[in-house]
Amino acid sequence: MTSPNRQLLAIDVGAGTQDILVYDADKPIENCYQLVLPSQTTIVARRIRKATEARRNVFLHGKLMGGGPCVSAMKKHIRAGLRVFATPEAAKTVRDNPEEVRALGIEIVDQAPADALPIQTGDVDLPAICQALALFEVDMPALFAIAVQDHGETLTESQRRFRFRQWERFIDSGGRLDALAYREIPPHLTRMRAVQEQVPGALLMDTGPAAILGALQDPFAAERQAQGLVVVNLGNQHTIAFLVRGETVYGVFEHHTVILNPDRLRDFIARFRTATLPNEEVLADNGHGCYVRSDYPRHEPFAHVVVTGPNRHMAAGMGWHTAAPHGDMMMTGPFGLVAAARRLGLVE
Repeated sequence: MTSPNRQLLAIDVGAGTQDILVYDADKPIENCYQLVLPSQTTIVARRIRKATEARRNVFLHGKLMGGGPCVSAMKKHIRAGLRVFATPEAAKTVRDNPEEVRALGIEIVDQAPADALPIQTGDVDLPAICQALALFEVDMPALFAIAVQDHGETLTESQRRFRFRQWERFIDSGGRLDALAYREIPPHLTRMRAVQEQVPGALLMDTGPAAILGALQDPFAAERQAQGLVVVNLGNQHTIAFLVRGETVYGVFEHHTVILNPDRLRDFIARFRTATLPNEEVLADNGHGCYVRSDYPRHEPFAHVVVTGPNRHMAAGMGWHTAAPHGDMMMTGPFGLVAAARRLGLVE
């Protein structure tokens, strides 16, 4: 049997930043090197904006990646009277359905037009990270764990409904925490598959579960995990909460953070905790959904709520515990990736 690695590069890819941890089992984790850098979608968006200012058409080529800022920049580029070309693969960054991409004014092509500025797409720029580390005499680890949010590819229904059906399937199949990390990516998780094509052999997770697994490394959470607790990640785009006891997820709630406010968040989590929040209500509110398995102890709901994420301030004054695993909230996602790799025996 192959011995576990002693080093791991963990990358948590968000809409605004990519949070990077160079994990080394021979050091206290607090002493492991960290970087917080602009995410690739932010970098691509900046390159498109520069092209807009220079009045140049752009040609997007490379891998499917996260949208958000870069898609907004494409739309503004087109509104400015300029053209956006994209290969079929890069176009999936915008929508799964190519007809929907074309409807936005983006032209799908196989070859680069002569006058267009080429811009490479992809969620991970490993050569750039390697170069940055090398400047400080830090070697690149041989093992990688990466988190991206992946709704899953669907051409027949809304992404949020499709994504939530995957959560229901996960919980019904046992809800094991170690099943949230993938070495072999399911076919529908096309964004994760694109990352693994960029970084062969990488362990992949969704960003929400990575943050939740990271929050469970907080001492308060770890001490209560066997009894059961609610873990909430208030991300920049999505809010996700798990009902966790031991190594099992009993329920999931997912919504769009921008739609929530403190009062609504408190109400949703209170009813999620007691398994009285209807899935239909969350869907009607433009959220993803709510699902709790039938053997959850509804009459003795999990008592404690742990919160993490960049919008955790929304939970101020609610009496919830703010997780800071290893003293650092910003690295919650990478810590979750390390925890997943350790659970699978990939790293010490």
